[in-house]
Amino acid sequence: MFGLLIILLISSLPVIAVYVWFRLAKYQFSVYRFLFILLTGAAAFFPALLLQELLNFSFTDNRTALFFHHLIRIASTEEISRLLMLLIFFRISARYIISSPEQSISLEPLSFSVIKKATATGLVAGLGFALLENAVYAASDIRMLPLRVILTAAVHGACGSRIGVAAVLLRTNPIQAIMRVLTAIAIHGIYNMMITMSGFSPVAAILIAITALITAILAIQGGWSDGAAEDSKTVPENKFLASESQPLPADMPQSIPPSAENTLPESL
Repeated sequence: MFGLLIILLISSLPVIAVYVWFRLAKYQFSVYRFLFILLTGAAAFFPALLLQELLNFSFTDNRTALFFHHLIRIASTEEISRLLMLLIFFRISARYIISSPEQSISLEPLSFSVIKKATATGLVAGLGFALLENAVYAASDIRMLPLRVILTAAVHGACGSRIGVAAVLLRTNPIQAIMRVLTAIAIHGIYNMMITMSGFSPVAAILIAITALITAILAIQGGWSDGAAEDSKTVPENKFLASESQPLPADMPQSIPPSAENTLPESL
């Protein structure tokens, strides 16, 4: 029992670090929302496990077997499961859970603020998945836990951030959403192949994981504001149209005086 608590504590270190970052940066994530997203990401572990069992095929060709195992059976199932759980999360939170407009994420026309929130949500969900996966693997071999805590959290956090954006883009821009999902699958699958197969340098796999995580952090960094303020900041204002819509000064006549009507030409 004590050993399990140690495993969970060590596996939770990336989660704690991200939560502290969010609090220090004053991002609009309550502790309840953060924990619910974390549980959503961890819940994606189970449909992924089921899909992996259903796709447990054997191939005679080694290259085909490796490609199918890492990109289809592992990476694709985990990212698609994460996408499914995040879609459910966004739907439930919008209807029943999130009462504060600053913390809600709309699935309708998007702003940069919404994209940042979705990226942060996906990052936390990825960490939830990594936490559970690390605990499961460490239960059988705890020696790999310190390395897995860093690398697995980086990969799942980076891929999860892209899946979070895909979830909010799916309705309004399905092509971009699919591209985000494919990108997450590619990052995940290539990392898995490089970290497990002989002939590849583990340093390359580590660089892939860290670089993908840094891009996710940069996409979140800077926080967010309410959607209206963010839209007005990111969409340039048309000053010409704005000046036309302004009311006339009080001392300016609202219509042509009768004396001036007779001076107008009859035709132009």
